[in-house]
Amino acid sequence: MTADTFEYAIKKDIRNNPIVREVDRDRHREMWRSLGVGVFLVGVLLFSAWQHFELLRHGYRIEQTQKERASEVEVNRHLRLEIETLRSPARIERLATERLQMISPGPGDASVIERVLPTPPPPRSVVARR
Repeated sequence: MTADTFEYAIKKDIRNNPIVREVDRDRHREMWRSLGVGVFLVGVLLFSAWQHFELLRHGYRIEQTQKERASEVEVNRHLRLEIETLRSPARIERLATERLQMISPGPGDASVIERVLPTPPPPRSVVARR
């Protein structure tokens, strides 16, 4: 055997046991602190985004409500105008004369009816008791 073959004949003892490292407490503390700061910053960012989108949503709702209110105000204005048109004395007189064939009363056709007030009750001294 030569020197080269001798080398291969020897079985080397290789341990494949996992290497156990010592826990570095400072490094773990720094990692947890960094994780806590990161979670806090993500929480602040999410809260800020939530507030921003809620503000936008409320703005859209206010704008929609204002549009609806303007529409209702316009409908109200049209209805009031229609009521005033229907209540017009000239319109009522025209309908009475044309459709119902009524005529305007003359100066002698009017009768004044006076309101009769009931007599007040007599005083207590006059009322007879039984």
